[in-house]
Amino acid sequence: MLDKSQLLLDLFQAYYDARQHKRDKVTALSFEINYESKLFALYQELVSGTYTISPSICFIIRDPVQREVFAADFRDRTIHHLIYNYLYSLFDTHFIYDSYSCRIGKGTHFGVQRVKRFFRTCSKDFTQETYVLKMDIKGFFMSIDKQILIMQIEKFLQTKKGNLAIDYDFLLQLIRQTILHDPTHHCIIKWSKDNRVGLPPDKSLFSSWNNRWLAIGNLTSQLFANVYLDDLDKYIKYQLWFSYYGRYVDDFVIIHQDKEKLLETIPLIRTFLSECLHLTLHPKKIYLQEIKKWVLFLGAYIKPYRSYVRRRTIGKFYHKIQELNQKRDKEKIFSTINSYFWICSHHKSYRIVQKMWKKCNNYIWSIFTPSSDYKKVELVVRKLKSVEVKKLYPQWYYDGNLR
Repeated sequence: MLDKSQLLLDLFQAYYDARQHKRDKVTALSFEINYESKLFALYQELVSGTYTISPSICFIIRDPVQREVFAADFRDRTIHHLIYNYLYSLFDTHFIYDSYSCRIGKGTHFGVQRVKRFFRTCSKDFTQETYVLKMDIKGFFMSIDKQILIMQIEKFLQTKKGNLAIDYDFLLQLIRQTILHDPTHHCIIKWSKDNRVGLPPDKSLFSSWNNRWLAIGNLTSQLFANVYLDDLDKYIKYQLWFSYYGRYVDDFVIIHQDKEKLLETIPLIRTFLSECLHLTLHPKKIYLQEIKKWVLFLGAYIKPYRSYVRRRTIGKFYHKIQELNQKRDKEKIFSTINSYFWICSHHKSYRIVQKMWKKCNNYIWSIFTPSSDYKKVELVVRKLKSVEVKKLYPQWYYDGNLR
């Protein structure tokens, strides 16, 4: 039986989650005007079963690669957060530990650290020859079979009926409606023909097969991607018996001492993906190498004892500094520089940080004065050698100590 009062409370909480860090966006601001009445109206639609999904906004992004993105209307994003809040804690305990995408306390940096640990452990502190196999799924989000995904979710929720915070039938119907919705229907297009030049047909929902895609840009898509590939994770971990395995969305790595076993594994994984999940292993993105070389995973070059920032990230950092040198927006400068320095702080990046600081103009240097407002920058600068900091950046010193 649907607990209507609890649903209303959960809907308001989902709204607060959806607007977090988004209150400067036009769609969020327009919904926030008299948002209580809009949430009550949305609640009445959910209870009466008349809820319909609004048109999405379609646009093209080119960073880091060209993709077609469908952004849901803000009221629908509130529903996505509602579904996510109901499902996340249940699925999070069901996933394997080394699934890193869209999980609290994990992410790209966590994944890099885990792979570095795999390198050291599997090779017995780099005393034995060890190999890394990295693979990728071709057109993952565009190849997800919706019927298989719904069956996976339904099968799992049937075992968790007693732990659900909301009525089982109501939640399953809302999930079905979200997954089966076609975002290309009456969507608002924010691109021109020139924007789509170079976008392959298999990367576009407008040319995809029925029931064989999941829209990029929704919170639920990230969670459902983990649900869809959970069978692959369990197959590799518990049937192929690879202990050193990690996955972030559709990128995954396996570390093992036996090169021949890794080679024999590739066709097995290819067959499993094809027969069980209707997915294709990308033939041009299969990488097998000794760990003493390197592996590119989650934006980092991982090597024994160390990791480096990806060249593409360094290039973006350089261009951002060039842009910031032309601006006087203090808040933008702080957030941009600190975000890139935070990435650098996870890897060997002393020379990169030095080089980038030297490219900053006098205005950027002048605004970083000793103050509690700049703790993030202070932490990054501490990673430089103190002698070099004192020589290059005396403004960070006060009585011989960084402030």
